[in-house]
Amino acid sequence: MTDPKAVVFPACATLCALAFLYKVRDVRRQRNDPALRALLVAFSCKGVSFTLSTPLVALKVDDALGVRDLGALGIHLFGGVASSAAFLTAIVYWVYPREEARRRALVRLMAAGTVAVVMVGLWFAAKHGSQQRSAHYLLQNAHRPVVATYLLLYVSAFGLGMIEIIRLCLRYGRVAGRQWLRRGLHTTAIGASACLLYCLNRLLALITVQCGLDPLEWELLTPITNGTGIFFLVAGLTMPSWGPRVSDGRRLARNFITYQRLYPLWRALSTAIPSITLNPEPANRLARLLPGDINFRLYRRVIEIQDGLLALRPYMDPDVIATARQSGHEAGLSGDGLRARVQAVALAAALRAQRDDRQQPDGQPAPLGPDTTEEGYAGEVAWLLRVARAYNALPTAETSETTERTIR
Repeated sequence: MTDPKAVVFPACATLCALAFLYKVRDVRRQRNDPALRALLVAFSCKGVSFTLSTPLVALKVDDALGVRDLGALGIHLFGGVASSAAFLTAIVYWVYPREEARRRALVRLMAAGTVAVVMVGLWFAAKHGSQQRSAHYLLQNAHRPVVATYLLLYVSAFGLGMIEIIRLCLRYGRVAGRQWLRRGLHTTAIGASACLLYCLNRLLALITVQCGLDPLEWELLTPITNGTGIFFLVAGLTMPSWGPRVSDGRRLARNFITYQRLYPLWRALSTAIPSITLNPEPANRLARLLPGDINFRLYRRVIEIQDGLLALRPYMDPDVIATARQSGHEAGLSGDGLRARVQAVALAAALRAQRDDRQQPDGQPAPLGPDTTEEGYAGEVAWLLRVARAYNALPTAETSETTERTIR
């Protein structure tokens, strides 16, 4: 059976490499950004750690260098002590003023350096008590006092770093002004929580070994917690960069869909009143499906529809509006749904009256609109979408009947 670590850890290493390549592009623009440099160090350290955590890689490294369990030391130094300090440094520079962040980051880096030196010393001391390489260094040697001390120091440094990351992310995530920074901090807290579970699992192993239990029986937790942790850490710490692009893409997609849904209504109005259009309609369907600057094109379409409705007001028949409102009530409509249906029916009749040049002699009816809606441009778009849906849903027979009533 394939060891889950042989699958999960290479995938995690690849994820770290992709995150590194994604962020390294910003170095030219943010050359003096310490948070960016810290992130690059963190992703690099994590990538090295996950590469060494792959069982076959760790074995080949030990054989190539002729030093047993050297891969395990690299895993713990790069993946636990160094990466957690680097992640924490990046977050510190995000949430604190620069001078205060520099002071706090320096304290944490000095602490991480001290822990690393002590861990190396303990690792060398542990070598003298073992004659062969351990496939699971911590778990197979946790009964030895030197390795137990090493494990406890490693778990403490890694776990305390994750606890501090969770604390900062939750504290400042609630007050972060930028939406994607707030989301990124919360996502990072999830990743740090998964890594903290890994630390607790290692601490539990230290305890259970003393009770004669075998922690290898639940070692599956290691790839699960580490894989989950790095996924959310990478997503959260890069989210402030790619998140706004997601919002832009979502907004463009929403505007494109709205633009196409408004087309039948705009087409009816622009055909009857060509003067409302700023630019002529594209000659082919492909050009309509690829409108270029969709934000501007949608803005123009909304304005032109509003201009068309305004131009048709002299042709709006109050009797048609009253009849449409009554039939809508009978159909169970109310609120904005009813008003949009009335607007659509009145519009269909007004278009026919405008074609026959039959203006209403008794003045114009009050303009139709929503009962309640968003203010400004977003509200106008939402209302016109309702009208467009109601207009597209009008049965041909109903439109003809309304039109005949208007002519009479």
